[in-house]
Amino acid sequence: MADKRPIRTDVPHSARIWNYWLGGRDYYEADRLAGEAGVAGYPEIKTLAMQSRQFLIRVVRYLAAEAGVRQFLDIGTGLPTMQNTHEVAQSAAPDSRIVYVDNDPLVLAHARALLVNTTDEGVTTYLEADFNDPEMILADARHVLNFSKPIAVMYIGVLGHARSYDQVRRVVNTMMDGVPSGSYLALYDGATDDKAYVRMCENYAKTGGAPYFPRSSAEITGIFDGLDLVEPGVVPINHWRTDDAAQGVRGASAWGGVGRKP
Repeated sequence: MADKRPIRTDVPHSARIWNYWLGGRDYYEADRLAGEAGVAGYPEIKTLAMQSRQFLIRVVRYLAAEAGVRQFLDIGTGLPTMQNTHEVAQSAAPDSRIVYVDNDPLVLAHARALLVNTTDEGVTTYLEADFNDPEMILADARHVLNFSKPIAVMYIGVLGHARSYDQVRRVVNTMMDGVPSGSYLALYDGATDDKAYVRMCENYAKTGGAPYFPRSSAEITGIFDGLDLVEPGVVPINHWRTDDAAQGVRGASAWGGVGRKP
């Protein structure tokens, strides 16, 4: 059924602002103004947006090409941009099955148009659901994914929209309890280590957009409790499986990693 909710163009939206920072075109004036305000207060945000996309690409390539994962559940996917999950996964493993999950009407409209299968062997589809409702996501995903085989559960910069850390843990634990042994959790979120970044998030909340709450690096690491972390563990996203740390490149204001369910 087509989404009947109106698209609010007068209120900034995080997915559209992120698209603006990435150099995309799918945003409105309210998003541009909020994005520019973010850049003024935290000029590094455009770099962080690009680092987040590169992190996603490395993570999906690792999971598909090295870990042998063929099923991906990308929750809170946001607006399609360059090298989306299905494109990266199916380029490494043509039979990969990808389920995108979001509940924003603009995101869903773009998903219908742009998130199309890139191979004959694979599957690319989407579900309309809120990341705060893992039970619904699990139930609907069973129509597409084989829950007897490993699934990569992905939260790429999404969990900061949960209003409490307890809610983050409940959502993730419910999802990981619902997928089989050998499945993976891949995520990153903004960290409180950089106070300028935290102020930017606080100022964004004042615009009327959905608030984003950075967590400490220790809290982000704690989300992986009970999972076997893939090297190098939970680190700034530009340090995950790159040479940046060894070369002394400053860590990003977002931490992430990948963990395997025993």
